[in-house]
Amino acid sequence: MDMKVESKGKVCVTGASGFLASWLVKRLLLSGYHVIGTVRDPGNEKKLAHLWSLEGARERLQLVKANLMEEGSFDGAIMGCQGVFHTASPVLKPSSDPKAEILNPAIEGTLNVLRSCKKNPSLRRVVVTSSSSTVRARDDFDPKIPLDESTWSSVELCERLQVWYALAKTLAEKAAWEFCNKNSIDLVTVLPAFVIGPSLPPDLCSTASDVLGLLEGETEKFQLHGRMGYVHIDDVAASHILVYEDKDAHGRYLCSSTVIDNNDLASFLSARYPSLSAPKRFEQLNRPYYEFNTSKLRSLGFKFKTINEMFDDCIASLVEQGHLPSP
Repeated sequence: MDMKVESKGKVCVTGASGFLASWLVKRLLLSGYHVIGTVRDPGNEKKLAHLWSLEGARERLQLVKANLMEEGSFDGAIMGCQGVFHTASPVLKPSSDPKAEILNPAIEGTLNVLRSCKKNPSLRRVVVTSSSSTVRARDDFDPKIPLDESTWSSVELCERLQVWYALAKTLAEKAAWEFCNKNSIDLVTVLPAFVIGPSLPPDLCSTASDVLGLLEGETEKFQLHGRMGYVHIDDVAASHILVYEDKDAHGRYLCSSTVIDNNDLASFLSARYPSLSAPKRFEQLNRPYYEFNTSKLRSLGFKFKTINEMFDDCIASLVEQGHLPSP
């Protein structure tokens, strides 16, 4: 028996076939963990092929069925795991009933996973993937003071502007803290900015599709952002493992490498990748200026990759998968 594998123990990753979760599974396997991944349909070979091809998957990966909206459906996956990484989250296009389709799955899904965690005596720590959108949706902050983990987005503002994703993430994270504090579960949350990087699943999720659209000259999706934090997908996965393993880690952790305005992003992309059709500029929006203070994560020894690295790696992957022509 490989002792390194044994010593790292067993962890569960929810929504294991997703954009970020796949990368987290890859990193956990490389680190020597035994990973139980929950998916909607373990028999869907095409959708899960990228997970089975990961190094260490045949020896230390199990994929099991679970449904966010079914209470108790995570019991089997979580029982016996020392750690749980809850990354599964509905990122749906707003519909006629956003509350039912986005808010309820995010909140109830998180609570269903945590209810299963509560039943597991082996549990050491839970890491929940939240979002930097749980911090920056406010209209009363001082732009001269970078936003940090002590800030929460305004629920009232999110409802008024109908930014359902930020609202869902904010309410789900607050529900997680309330449940874990009440049930003495050791919780740490990671709040990534907009995630850029290679997609392991061949079918691009909405985040990766939006980036592909941007590189092909579409401005619509990014126009709404105005100003945005960006982070490499590998940094997000690595930070999840760091806050799980570091016994001093506690509370919330903002995970963002660079915050830039759309027009600076456009200038950067067109200068660095002249053969791509990335937009040269965006319509100027009157969006509040903000920066993120990521000193809390950096204090654990974390170093972020640059915006050059995240887009280089992302574009190389899109070219390799046939989504973009070779530059």
